[in-house]
Amino acid sequence: MTGSEQQQEDYERAGLGGQLTPGTSPALVLVDPARAYVDPDCPLYAGVEPAVEAMRVLLAYARRAGIPVIVTRVRLRADGSDGGVFFRKVPSLRAFVEGSPFGEFIDGLAPAPDELTVTKQCPSAFFGTGLAAHLTAAGIDTLLIGGLSTSGCVRATAMDAMQHGFVPIVVEEAVGDRDPDIHAANLFDIGHKIGEVWGIGRVQDYLERWSATHDLSTRRRR
Repeated sequence: MTGSEQQQEDYERAGLGGQLTPGTSPALVLVDPARAYVDPDCPLYAGVEPAVEAMRVLLAYARRAGIPVIVTRVRLRADGSDGGVFFRKVPSLRAFVEGSPFGEFIDGLAPAPDELTVTKQCPSAFFGTGLAAHLTAAGIDTLLIGGLSTSGCVRATAMDAMQHGFVPIVVEEAVGDRDPDIHAANLFDIGHKIGEVWGIGRVQDYLERWSATHDLSTRRRR
């Protein structure tokens, strides 16, 4: 038995890894698709270009299905004072201070005018923002999650989604991290303790089935 098989068996024996069924009202959250992670001139460059391409595909699926789209970004004051302990712990967050080009959206991943932008200062898209209230008011029960990075803001957002009562579905190909082992370990842990981890093909099938049962006028009102 391989190490990963032993790990899987241990988690199952411990009663971890129950299945969450997505609801009937999904939305997409793209977490921090910032130039910082794909620009080699930035200290936060993470070599996540394949994940970025998958994020573009995921975004296209969501828009075609007509589900709500939320895109998050980090914006900090010039001195980082609103970043608190997080800024002190991760000084490279200065890439996201006001006016930095590294904080701009990656080409093709900026929200459309009718899509929600959530500005945050901490890892989770929920912490200190109105996201939970917005989703609740819109009747959302399921979040498809893509973005950067898997071990940081994606994980924190998935955790808070679960804690607020939304079913989190992290899209495997559409998230990335600077270290592939850390990326894989976090996906494994998210899938056993927090939410579901789906491949992008499964997400496409889910959205196609969902859109087939919702007429366009209903989708646009949500």
